[in-house]
Amino acid sequence: MPDTDVCFLPAVELAQLIRNQKISVTQVIRAHLDQIERLNPKLNAIVTLTAEQAMEEASSADRLIAEKKPLGPLHGLPVAHKDLFLTKGVKTTFGSPIYKDFIPQIDSLPVERLKKAGAISLGKTNTPEFGMGSQTFNPVFGATPNPYDLSKTCGGSSGGAAVALATGMVAIADGTDLAGSLRNPANFCNIVGLRPSVGRVPNWPEQLGWYTMSVAGPMARHVQDVALAMSVMSGPDDRSPIALDSPGSLFNRPLARNFKGCKIAMTLDLGGLPVEPEVTQVIESTRSIFESLGCEVVDAEIDLAEAGEIFMLWRAWRTELRITPLMAEHRGELKDTVIWNAEQGLNITGPQLARAEAKRTEFYQRMREFMAQYEYLVLPVNQVLPFSIDLDYPREINGVKMNTYIDWQKTAYYISAMGNPAISVPAGFADSGLPVGVQIVGRHRCDFEVLQLAHAFEQLTRFGLRRPLICDV
Repeated sequence: MPDTDVCFLPAVELAQLIRNQKISVTQVIRAHLDQIERLNPKLNAIVTLTAEQAMEEASSADRLIAEKKPLGPLHGLPVAHKDLFLTKGVKTTFGSPIYKDFIPQIDSLPVERLKKAGAISLGKTNTPEFGMGSQTFNPVFGATPNPYDLSKTCGGSSGGAAVALATGMVAIADGTDLAGSLRNPANFCNIVGLRPSVGRVPNWPEQLGWYTMSVAGPMARHVQDVALAMSVMSGPDDRSPIALDSPGSLFNRPLARNFKGCKIAMTLDLGGLPVEPEVTQVIESTRSIFESLGCEVVDAEIDLAEAGEIFMLWRAWRTELRITPLMAEHRGELKDTVIWNAEQGLNITGPQLARAEAKRTEFYQRMREFMAQYEYLVLPVNQVLPFSIDLDYPREINGVKMNTYIDWQKTAYYISAMGNPAISVPAGFADSGLPVGVQIVGRHRCDFEVLQLAHAFEQLTRFGLRRPLICDV
């Protein structure tokens, strides 16, 4: 099998080939490192490469197979870790010059679990400074372009991960999602990104152990590979006070399901948000696909506008805690939007947060009642197509001014505020050839059910099989 074909095999299939000794781990890792060497200079997706260490681990992995030792479910699979996750002995910069030489002595929990499952890390993936903003650029490593059009952004903040997957550099990647950072780059790069339920993949180490907006999760080229990653990344851990008790083995069940009679609510603009026509056109085209699966698709709106205000308050509060201690000594090394968001947090009062949390509880009940009528909510992931890589964020959509650097992704962060699991799955392409994903939102804590509908949609459409042209150059 040609090396490039190896690089695009589904992770589930690749893991089985390794286990059955149809291909060696050394061959797999070498093929992916060759792909990185060939494409990464143009894409800047992998920003810290651990090639030598990966090859040593591949040799050890092959010995375990030869000795018939027990193997983890991801044995020998090449992965990469977002440069926000701590990686023991490997540089972790957070995309900030303040941490450009920082080498942690522990692994973040997602890294720890992927390693334990037998995955082999090829390095770190690019992210915006402190993961803030859905355009992947930073002063340490520069920008990561979209593999479908190098003049456009790949999104963010898990942008390097999305590009690495889209171009066959890794089989599975990890990421985080506060305002859409697992969904947005998946949407822009024609791959799959799941925002799990809060606590499904425990956050550790975490300064704010009870914080419920930001989650960690997996990305891959196929929904079944996301489920495979969730089977090892999810599960309880007493280091996180909000970790769910459900075991990761829940995600080992078959994804196939009969959707006859399943009710889906579809919204093209989430109650009047500006959405570019090309995005609307692709999302509208998914209606017939869901109907062909047996679903009943109903045009339905839920007003979540105030949920956005709640989200922005809690985002600013969190940013202030993390960034303000750095501002006294390193203000000149922080980008303007990070400083702005931290300073917004300085002005928040206790009564504001109390009322915001009370309002958020009201919205949870509103969302619960809405989702009792519909098993799924389908909508755009983001309101725009991938925009210029030279633009830090869109200033307007359809003539509507964007007041902040993340206003253009309200269709993503309104859902974050509610805490429901949500996935971006490839849904088609605009006339320009740029990818568009569809966002599927499930009921509270129904992550597996989200994967089931995404899998059924993916199997019927196969949009995710279309590779970027850069892979064939």
